[in-house]
Amino acid sequence: MVRVRLDISYDGTDFIGWARQPGLRTVQGVLEESLSKVFREPIQLTVAGRTDAGVHAEGQVAHFDTGTGPDAAKLIHRMARFLPKDLRIKDIRVVPPEFDARFSAIRRHYAYRLTTAPYGAEPLQARSVVACRRDVDLEAMREASRKLLGLHNFAAFCRRRDGATTVRELQRFDWKRDGDLLTAYVSADAFCWSMVRSLVGAVLAVGEGRRTPEWVAALLNETERSSSVTVAPAHGLSLVAVDYPDVADLAARNAETREMRTVPTADEGCCGS
Repeated sequence: MVRVRLDISYDGTDFIGWARQPGLRTVQGVLEESLSKVFREPIQLTVAGRTDAGVHAEGQVAHFDTGTGPDAAKLIHRMARFLPKDLRIKDIRVVPPEFDARFSAIRRHYAYRLTTAPYGAEPLQARSVVACRRDVDLEAMREASRKLLGLHNFAAFCRRRDGATTVRELQRFDWKRDGDLLTAYVSADAFCWSMVRSLVGAVLAVGEGRRTPEWVAALLNETERSSSVTVAPAHGLSLVAVDYPDVADLAARNAETREMRTVPTADEGCCGS
């Protein structure tokens, strides 16, 4: 068997998220159907991060196993004819059998895009940019974002899933302004369900003057999802990149990721070091 990596982009507006659902249009469903026709065998994908309905991707990664070694250049062109315009495979490559799109990932990078323009989003950006108030306090938002960095239990920002940990290491959360466009860059070793949009929603409340940076920091002490956190709209969010280790470190990373993460005590230090 040959393991194949796909680098994928899509406009999530008209998809009911990544994960296959009977009778519904999903990214996984459309991709697997098209790939199965091309390879003439059932194709099942493993993905780096399952995006929700309406969320986009510029750097999604998936893998599958097949008995046929692909001609990458020809396959990219062929898949462009099979796939709808809102879904593209940008790169195809054969990878070692230890590579796992989900468990080998070191970190995932998201961008959340907002506009403070008084007329809202530009028409060509309306499916990927969210309108917000013009007078948001960007410095207060940056302060609140910094308070969330590090290894924490992000239960207040996550929708509960039985058996799933909400402990994550938030490695980057900052904001850039380009004219009316505000972009939040959020990176972590992994994210739980709705976490990025909840982080953005909480910090945006600070920017609008409804909350304080200290309120955001205090949310890290909560052990269940907080009803006071507003989840930001899905269409502003995009998965922009996924990082992986060198080939020699893939197996070790897979084992590490499968372990349940816990918040260290004060004398253990960060990340078990």
